[in-house]
Amino acid sequence: MKTYKYKIGAQSNTIRIGNLLDDMWQVHAYFHKWQDQRYKAGLPYANYAAMCKHAKDLKRTTHPHWKSLPSQAIQAELERIDNAYQRFFNKLGGKPHIKPRHKFKSISLKQTGFRLTNNRITLTFRKWDKGKWRFDKVPYTFHKHREWHGTISRITIKRDTCGDYWLCITTPNTDFKPLPTTGESVGADFGMKDAYLTLSTGEKIQHPQPLKHSLKELRKLNKSLSRKVKGSNGWWRCVRTIARLYRKISNQRKDFHWQLASKLCKKFDTIAIETLNLAGMKRLWGRKVSDLAFYQFVEILKYKCRKHKRLLKQVGQWTATTKPCSDCGFHNENLTLNDRQWTCRDCGSHHDRDVNAAINILRAGIAVT
Repeated sequence: MKTYKYKIGAQSNTIRIGNLLDDMWQVHAYFHKWQDQRYKAGLPYANYAAMCKHAKDLKRTTHPHWKSLPSQAIQAELERIDNAYQRFFNKLGGKPHIKPRHKFKSISLKQTGFRLTNNRITLTFRKWDKGKWRFDKVPYTFHKHREWHGTISRITIKRDTCGDYWLCITTPNTDFKPLPTTGESVGADFGMKDAYLTLSTGEKIQHPQPLKHSLKELRKLNKSLSRKVKGSNGWWRCVRTIARLYRKISNQRKDFHWQLASKLCKKFDTIAIETLNLAGMKRLWGRKVSDLAFYQFVEILKYKCRKHKRLLKQVGQWTATTKPCSDCGFHNENLTLNDRQWTCRDCGSHHDRDVNAAINILRAGIAVT
């Protein structure tokens, strides 16, 4: 599946999407509380089908105002709740909880309730008018910067922390051409001091570190926020400004990661990388590790390798790659983090610490079957 993301322009009627998201949050909160009440009463877990049946009964009895909400959006939210509980039961995640209202940001529609023509989407709302429910079709214009391909399987309307609305169109991703093969292999060593990535070819790639370069402006904006009355118009304007700056930082980081992943896939057929204990590294160098976002880069690289038929190997976390000599295999037990260059005591080879580790990562990755 592939998702195309388009920005919905600022329009006078976007407030209706915000009201729809707030109403859908009530459905989200109700069913989480309902599951907790059933658990406390000793009743078994109610799956997706049972929640749909209960929602249908609520529309007829105590919650008739839910009839104004798109039925497919309610079903999609119940499906998300059920998936979260299934992951919890299979010990793949924590216990699901109620999101705060301001963090409930998206609704999904699969077949009905919308119509797409060129750069305009028409959403169908229901309203109570003169004693009966009527359909109200509201058009929205979005910035169509590229075409989507394939049959639309789902659309998602999202609201970000800056208050902007986005249209996400999901289609089956079948129409793409893999890159031509090159026959080259490379190992990549992650670093925080000399370079972001050091390749076994000797090339060193630097990270732009957008958060580090925006810290001065972030501090200034947060100091300005602390001087304002919480909840006032000026306070909210400052909150939006900070959110826009964080969004810019995130976009800069993602753009660098996507370009780097594409560059590696164009040049190499096999890419070997290391597995890191990022949670432990964050306890030592928290802000810098978050700014480099190595986990995000690995996920993007996995997607690119699947798309272009590349082989990605991940070396185990406890595989020795830094201390062994890449020429003779001698282990330099006295090597410290401050030693960027060292000479092998057995064979006399002179090594750059990161390039030596990248070569060992490549050899360990190719050896993995």
